[in-house]
Amino acid sequence: MGMASSLTAMIGATTFAMSPPVYPIVLSVLGRLKKAADEAKARFGHIDGDHLTLLNVYHAHKQNKEDPQWCYENFVNHRALNFADNVRQQLARNMARFNLKLCNTYFKNRDYYVNIGKVMLAGYFMQVAHLERTGHYLTVKDNQVVHLHTSNCLDHKPKWFIYNECLNKQKFHPYSNRYSWLVDIAPHYYDSMNFPNCKAKRQLEKLYKKGKNVKEERKNIK
Repeated sequence: MGMASSLTAMIGATTFAMSPPVYPIVLSVLGRLKKAADEAKARFGHIDGDHLTLLNVYHAHKQNKEDPQWCYENFVNHRALNFADNVRQQLARNMARFNLKLCNTYFKNRDYYVNIGKVMLAGYFMQVAHLERTGHYLTVKDNQVVHLHTSNCLDHKPKWFIYNECLNKQKFHPYSNRYSWLVDIAPHYYDSMNFPNCKAKRQLEKLYKKGKNVKEERKNIK
């Protein structure tokens, strides 16, 4: 929960800061400083998308002792990060009040990003989009055409992604997810029987069939 509260706080900070994206935490700059700003943004980038990029910014800020000069040099919004820190502390206090255990995975642990991805999917399992053969994305179940936000940090088009909010003209900041997690974390929602006919449904049917075969093989081994 510690890492999840950090991400929650950073997402909250994006609504507090009104500067341009990658989310307004990492400032976009025009003119002669644009190259330096883009390079700074790339240093924080994560292969799986903007949400994990936000966490990288948060941890880098902490490792540099929340130094305003470091923020200035790396085109990071210092006020937004301070706001995120306040939100995180408030979440921790609320959890303590209700005797909820504050669990955490160490930032350098190899399972850190995997665990974060699963936490995100558990929270946003209804907000998933799939890449169709036509090259555009459809939201799962309601089949609405959506697009990745142009400022996202991905260098590829993921087959599936999670989003936490819709921006202008149905554009999203994405987190590229492993679609095999869908049936593990939210099987009640990703029952292929309840899906309209689309590529996502066929992918899920293959996944369920594969899982069934694995279970049969395990029974035979026993």
